[in-house]
Amino acid sequence: MFEMTPDLYTGIEQIDKEHERLFELAEETYSLLHNCVLLDKEDQIVRLTSELIDYTRSHFAHEEAYMKRVSYENFYDHYAQHKQFESKLAEIDFEELEGNPEEQDAVIESLLEFLASWLVDHIKKEDLKISMLSHPM
Repeated sequence: MFEMTPDLYTGIEQIDKEHERLFELAEETYSLLHNCVLLDKEDQIVRLTSELIDYTRSHFAHEEAYMKRVSYENFYDHYAQHKQFESKLAEIDFEELEGNPEEQDAVIESLLEFLASWLVDHIKKEDLKISMLSHPM
């Protein structure tokens, strides 16, 4: 369900590979939401969220270093969007999840909606601008 479509590739190999991994994590989130066998998903939510936080920090650091290398003029706006993404992930209250399957599914669904919209929107509206500096038309 979640995959990189051709229109989302920047042509910057490292960034594209990292975006692919972010879509894989979104797909894992989707699979967790639709897992009817697993009733208590707290551990998986914590694992996925932690991996998302760690991976996006690493990815954002690579992307920001690239933007600096190519003297990207909208660096600070782009950087602020990265920080907003990280803040949104940090808002998840894991204590409310313990032993509460309905709340767990609500958190997963909210996370999934956020990931799906943010990834596509951010790549199309922001990351593709960066690629224009190294791959002008």
